[in-house]
Amino acid sequence: MEREDFDKVRDSVRSQCGSRVVIQLDRGRNKVDIQEGVIQEAYPSVFTILVDDTETSPAQLLSFSYTDIITKEIRMKLC
Repeated sequence: MEREDFDKVRDSVRSQCGSRVVIQLDRGRNKVDIQEGVIQEAYPSVFTILVDDTETSPAQLLSFSYTDIITKEIRMKLC
């Protein structure tokens, strides 16, 4: 992983703050969790997504590092 890759991912996420995204979380052992939410904030090392799943009543604020995207632990797609 190079610093340039990290900076590109961080700049991309920052430019999409407020956008609705679908995130695919790799939970290991062939378990994949798909959720929909809105990118809330982008900080120097992490970013947050507000997930408003209808099955779970309260909305959840999830945080991820930019490294999670580079290593493909999560995948994001704009809605």
